[in-house]
Parts: sequence; C-alpha cells; structure tokens
Amino acid sequence: MTKQILVGGVPIGGGAPVPIQSMTNTPTQDVEATVQQIRRLSAAGCQIVRVAVPNMAAAKAVGAIKEQIDLPLVVDIHFNYKLALECIEAGADKVRINPGNIGDAERVKAVAHACARKNIPIRIGVNGGSLEKPLLEKYGGVTPQALVDSAFGHIALLNRYDFDDICVSLKSSSVPITMQAYQLMSQQSDYPLHLGVTEAGTTRMGTLKSAAGIGGLLALGIGDTLRVTLTADPVEEITAAKDILKAVGLRRDGPDLIACPTCGRTKIDLIPLARAVEKRLKDVKKPITVAVMGCVVNGPGEASAADVGIAGGSGFGILFRQGQVVKKVPQEALLDELMALIDEIP
Repeated sequence: MTKQILVGGVPIGGGAPVPIQSMTNTPTQDVEATVQQIRRLSAAGCQIVRVAVPNMAAAKAVGAIKEQIDLPLVVDIHFNYKLALECIEAGADKVRINPGNIGDAERVKAVAHACARKNIPIRIGVNGGSLEKPLLEKYGGVTPQALVDSAFGHIALLNRYDFDDICVSLKSSSVPITMQAYQLMSQQSDYPLHLGVTEAGTTRMGTLKSAAGIGGLLALGIGDTLRVTLTADPVEEITAAKDILKAVGLRRDGPDLIACPTCGRTKIDLIPLARAVEKRLKDVKKPITVAVMGCVVNGPGEASAADVGIAGGSGFGILFRQGQVVKKVPQEALLDELMALIDEIP
C-alpha cells in the first residue's frame, strides 16, 4: 500500500478512495473566469483542481481564487521558484513542480522548506516530453525506466532537504510506456501515484487512451488519484474519469448501464432503445445496475446480476428484476415501465 498525503483535507494514497482531478484552462489571473470554471468542475464531480501559474500575476491571483472555491487548489509551477513561494504563502494546497527545472539546490531547498512549514505536499510531475538529456541519451529516448529514474532523481533532491510529503506522476503520450513506468514505480516505491496519459487527444481518442492506460493500471491495483487529459472543456475530463472509475469497479455514484451488443436473435430496435435508457438514467443517482437486452431468450439470464432490466421481443418486451421476470409489456411502453421499476428501488 502507498503512503498517504493530504491535499486540502482530501487523502491520496494509503487505501483512500481515488479522487478525480482536473486543471483549469482559463488565464489564472482572471479570477472571476477561473473561479466560475472551478465551480463547474466541482459540480461535475471534480475533487481536486489545478491552476497554471506561468507568471507573478497568476501567482498573486491564487489567494483570491482560493477564497471563493470549495476544492483543494494545486498550483502548477515551472522554472521560477519564486512563483511557488508566492502561491504557498497565498494558501495553495499542493505544489506541482519538476524540482530539476526550478534552478539550483538553494531554490529547491526554499520550496521544500516553505511547503514543510505549511504542511503542503509536492507532486513531482515527470513527463516524457521534458526528460533530462542525460536520461534520453542513456536510454535512447523516452522509456519507462527513464521516467522512473527521473522521478527518483527529483525525489532525492527533495529528500536532501528532509522533505518526503510527495506524490509522483510519470506521464507519456504513449499508453504502453506510461503503464510500464507506473508499474515499475509501484514496485520500487510506496509514494502515492497520480495517474494520467499526457496529451491524450480530443474527447473520443483521449478518453480511449485514458481508459486503456488509467483504467488498466487501476484494475491492477495501481494508482491513487487521476486526471484524464482531454483537448476539450475540462468538465468532460470529469465525466470520463467518473466513467473509468465505474468501469473498473472503484466507484458507484450512479447507475451502471449494461446492454448486449445485438445479434441475429434481436427482435427489437435495441440501439436507439439503449440510448434512450442511457439518456433517462442521467437524472438517476441510485448506485444500481440496469440492463437493456435484445431478446427474451437470454436477456434475464445473462443479466441476472442487474438490479432491473428490460429485454425485447416481437412487438413486446419483458421487465425483470435480478433475473426474475416481473411482467410483459408492449414494446412502446418498455422505457416508461423500466423507469417506474427503478423508481420503486429504495
């Protein structure tokens, strides 16, 4: 089990539930726009939010942003250690840095000591696109071991100043490299791991890559927090992250829809029916499993683990509860009858 850190009261690691993170894309110095986006992210289910701090104007906005939000706030720092110090004093809940790019040892020491005084953890963010040249030369490019070696080098820098309140990310745009790097890191340390596939892409492909990489690692028991990175509205990152957690069985905060893929036995127009059920379920908060099956022959049996479900026939369908048929209804009444059955569940 990994060690545990606290980010504004939200535990990461140590067996705690996996929190979802995202990052704003507004100019951080635009306090009003940034706060509004964070509130949208929070409403969607984001639990930790990060803002970019590219300059002192952004750093000086951190305090005002922090006062108006209810999420732990992480600041993303590159190159200028003074920005980190400003944000720490302003009340940031975590600092994301690459200790190797903020200058000499005294600057790393200053950030480590400032975080220690405020009990603020640091995320070491290793990225395939910014690996140190000696490592690229040693391994002939971006490899899983190169990412891990980089992480341990940065950890050693912070440990030199008695700082160990650390979590680590090892991100690449390659799903296999990312997965192998996290597996190696989990074997060699107990630092909590922040999962992500960087530069994953637009909503469709980015979600697929993240589901494969992040979901695959979570299914192996690796990972303590996550961010899905999408070239899209950040709120879409939260939707994708929640779906990944549900798919690997780590979250039940709404219905889980299962549906058969259709085959030659299907006697009902199943695809639009499944989509209609999915749309209606968006307003349901109960942690239940709902099945939409294509035929009455196999439907209830194959979906016997579902809390409720429907299966189609020729002009009619059946409703079932945990594999047991409840009643037979006309096809056009299936959707409304299903929702009524769901309403009966406490």
